[in-house]
Amino acid sequence: MHRSAIANFPRQFLRQYPSIQASIVNRVAKPCDVFINHRGIDTKRTVVTLLYDHLFRQNLHPFLDNKNMKPGDKLFDNINSAIRKCKVGVTVFSPRYCESYFCLHELALIMESKKKVIPIFCDIKPSELRVLNDGKCPMEDIRRFRWAIEEAKYTVGLTFDSMKGNWSEVVTSASDIIIETLVEIESEKQMQRHKSTPILRA
Repeated sequence: MHRSAIANFPRQFLRQYPSIQASIVNRVAKPCDVFINHRGIDTKRTVVTLLYDHLFRQNLHPFLDNKNMKPGDKLFDNINSAIRKCKVGVTVFSPRYCESYFCLHELALIMESKKKVIPIFCDIKPSELRVLNDGKCPMEDIRRFRWAIEEAKYTVGLTFDSMKGNWSEVVTSASDIIIETLVEIESEKQMQRHKSTPILRA
């Protein structure tokens, strides 16, 4: 195949299959319904990707860094924007979660933005979550992270033991809770709009 033909192949392929093109555009461009906060090294190849794909098949718009971002995107700008625009935050806690500045920053921003949070405690108990001060982070960030972790600890969530549990079951349970939460949020918004609509009298 000629080099120019190879270069044009992706465009030609997408023209032939517009549904695939629309799917890719939707993943990148549409505001997300659900932001999935997680430690990639622990959970990206298991529960997180399974949950993302399950939600996407339900016609929702979940945000997952390696699915929604492309080369050249600014990391913090895109993630911060997705968190502020999302309706629900799903936080997948795992054994190495608290070692990641990015995980803790995302969690703190979700909490500060007063988003509904659904925790999934994967191979870790809430009481085991601790933010340690290794001297690399400013104390202001440490305080934010500890506050966010404490808030999450006392939020009812799902627990999962990867050695004993079923991945499909936890993904289905999480998805059902997410959908119920989104329906509740939308109902509350409609009620607020109804209350703020002036009543015209004859």
